[in-house]
Amino acid sequence: MFKKFSSEEVSAQNQVKASVQRKIRQSIAEEYPGLEPVLEDLLPKKSPLIVAKCPNHLNLVLVNNVPLFFNIRDGPYMPTLRLLHQYPNVMKKLQVDRGAIKFVLSGANIMCPGLTSPGGALDEEVGAETPVAIMAEGKQHALAIGFTKMSAKDIRTINKGIGVDNIHYLNDGLWKMERLD
Repeated sequence: MFKKFSSEEVSAQNQVKASVQRKIRQSIAEEYPGLEPVLEDLLPKKSPLIVAKCPNHLNLVLVNNVPLFFNIRDGPYMPTLRLLHQYPNVMKKLQVDRGAIKFVLSGANIMCPGLTSPGGALDEEVGAETPVAIMAEGKQHALAIGFTKMSAKDIRTINKGIGVDNIHYLNDGLWKMERLD
């Protein structure tokens, strides 16, 4: 999704009205209750919140020109990997085995066997169409953020095909874009 993404692709940046800002904050607070203690620091009420529109119906939420969250087609807001590395426990996690790492880092979607084989791990609570952090066997930080295509139980039972769409991964265009200036 973000493979060749760059700041030149941002078509419009708008400071959002207070009502829209409240709606975004509320949506993020509901999706990531673990961020509640630091939400005021991340999205200060007094700081202008900028939403940058990008191709493929992608929106970036910026504070002080730093992308913190994104969403696609009015879907759920997801933290950027940089933010996830600062607050690693805000998202549900799925873990891929060592064999899947190089594919995930090149933008490939996560196949069910990569999550169910030895070295992979599933959180049985994860439902379909849920934003998740993709962890790697033997690594401390998330290597990608994905969106589940099926529930963890179905991933385990069916065990073939794509289990998670890879949306944002280490070293993609969004990762390289630390600031939007």
